[in-house]
Amino acid sequence: MIKATDLFVKCLENEGIKRIFGVPGEENADLMLSLQHSSIQFVITRHEQGAAFMAAVHGRLTGTVGVCLGTLGPGATNLMTGVADGNMDRAPLLVITGQGATTRQHKESHQMMDAVGMFRSVTKWSQAILTPDAIPEIVRKAVKLAEAEKPGAVHIELAEDIAAMETDAVPLARIAVRRPSPNGEAVDKAWALIEAAKCPLIIAGNGTIRTRASAALRSFCETTGIGVLMTFMAKGALDLEDPHCLFTIGLGQRDFPMSVVDGADLIITMGYDMVEYPPHKWNPSGDKKIVHLDFIPAEVDGRYIPAVEVVGDLAASITALKEKAAMGDTEFDLGDQKALRQKMLEEFEEHRNQSDTGLIKPQKAIADVRACLGPSDILLCGVGAHKMWVARQYQSHEPGTCIISNGFCSMGMPLPGAISASMSCPSRKVLGLAGDGDFLMNVQEMETASRLKSDITMLVWEDHSYGLIAWKQEQEFGTHTDLSFSNPDWMQLGQSFGWKVDVCDQAASLQSTLRSALDHKGPALVVIPVDYSENMKLTKRLGRLTACL
Repeated sequence: MIKATDLFVKCLENEGIKRIFGVPGEENADLMLSLQHSSIQFVITRHEQGAAFMAAVHGRLTGTVGVCLGTLGPGATNLMTGVADGNMDRAPLLVITGQGATTRQHKESHQMMDAVGMFRSVTKWSQAILTPDAIPEIVRKAVKLAEAEKPGAVHIELAEDIAAMETDAVPLARIAVRRPSPNGEAVDKAWALIEAAKCPLIIAGNGTIRTRASAALRSFCETTGIGVLMTFMAKGALDLEDPHCLFTIGLGQRDFPMSVVDGADLIITMGYDMVEYPPHKWNPSGDKKIVHLDFIPAEVDGRYIPAVEVVGDLAASITALKEKAAMGDTEFDLGDQKALRQKMLEEFEEHRNQSDTGLIKPQKAIADVRACLGPSDILLCGVGAHKMWVARQYQSHEPGTCIISNGFCSMGMPLPGAISASMSCPSRKVLGLAGDGDFLMNVQEMETASRLKSDITMLVWEDHSYGLIAWKQEQEFGTHTDLSFSNPDWMQLGQSFGWKVDVCDQAASLQSTLRSALDHKGPALVVIPVDYSENMKLTKRLGRLTACL
C-alpha cells in the first residue's frame, strides 16, 4: 500500500514533470511532504498568479506540461487568471489545487467553493479525485489532454482527506500518441485551389510554431514563393530574414500588411487561432476564399467559411501540399508581397538611430532589444501599449523566441514568465518587456527571481499611465480619461530585492545599458521613459492608408 499523495507524485514523475510552481496551503500538506522525497523541484512563488504564468511559459517554450499548485479557496481563485491566459495561449498546463475534506464538502464551510466548476470554464478538463485508486488514470488523462493539439490547461483537485488515504494503485505507462495524417482528398482540393490562384497569401497562426510545423512551412514557402503574414503568437515561424516573411498581422489599426490581404485571391490559414485575430478584422465582407490547415476543424464564424479544410497533423498537411507544389509548375503574381516586405523593413529602420534627448521612442527601444538579443534568445512581452509596438516592430529568427500573451491578453506575465524561461532554457538570454502598469501587477516575484538567482533582465517602459487604454480612448473619442498613477523609486525598489538596476533616459545609451544588464549574472532591471506620443502618430498615419503601398 502507498499513501495517495506518494502515488500522485510518482505519477507526476512518470509523466516527466521536473518542476512545480506554487503557493501551498494546509490542504496541500500531504502532497508537499511527498514532493520533498521526490525528484520534482517545488518552486515557491509569491503569488499563485505568478505560479500559473510560470507554468504556462514553461509549457509554451518546451511543449511539455507546466505545473502550478495552489490551495483551496483564495489559492485557487488566485491561479485563475494565469490559467486562463495559458489556456488561450495554447500552453500545456496542469493546475493542482487542494480542497477541504469530503466530510465537509456538502455544507457551508471555511474557504470552500466549487473550484472544479470554476476551472471548467478556462480549461480543457477539470476533475476532482474522488478515490485514491483513480489517481493514475486522472493524472495520465490530464497530461495527455493538456499536451494534445490544441494544447491547453487541465485541472486536478485533491481533497485533504483523500490525500492521506492509502491505495495499491500504480502509475500508468506514458504512451506516445501520433496525430492523424491529413485526408488525401482534402489535400488534393486544397492544392487545386492554390494552383488556380493568382495571388495566394498565407496567414500563419500559433500552431505553426509547434510540432515541426515551422520547418514544413519554411520549406513550402521556398517551393512556392508564397509570402507569410504571422500573428503575434506565430512570430518566428519564418525567419525575419526569409524573403517570404511579410512580418506581423494583428494590429488594431489598418496597417500596411492589410494591403496584401486585400489583394489576395486566396488566403491559406495555417495553425490559425481566432482568439488572436478574428476574421472580421481581415475578412470584413466574408468573401475571401480560404483554405484551412490545422490540427482541428475550423471554428464556425460567418466571416471564416473555408472552401476546404485540411485537418490533421499540421506539419504533415503542409508537407503534403509542398510535395504537390514540387511536382507542379505554378506562377504567382507576388509583386505586392515583395513591396510590402520592403516597406516594413523601412518602417523598422525608422528611429533606429534616435539622436534627440528625452523620452525614448518605442521604435528605438525595440530596435535596440533586437540588436542585443541573439537568434535563440527569448523575449517575453506583456499587455499594454508596449505590446502593440513589440507585435509590429519586433521580429524573430526562430519559433518560441517571442512569447506574447495574445489569447486571453492578461497583464502581469513578463516577470514570472522570464523566471520560468530562464529555468527551462538556461543557456539562452531572457528579457522580459513590460509597461510600468504591467510590471507592477506581479512585482512581488522580484523576490522569487532574487532567491532563485534568475539570470533575467526586465525592461520596463515607464509612462505613469495605462497607456494602451489611453491610446484606444484617444482613437475613439479624441481624448481619454484619467489613467495616470505614480511609480516607486526604481533604484530603491530593485536594490531592496538585490537586483542590478539602471534607469536609462538617453536613447543613445540604451543599447549599451541593455547589453550590460543582459551580461550581468542574476536579475537586472532597466527602466526607460517612453515616448507614447508615437502611439497617436502611428494611428493617424495608418488611418490614411489605402489598399496601395
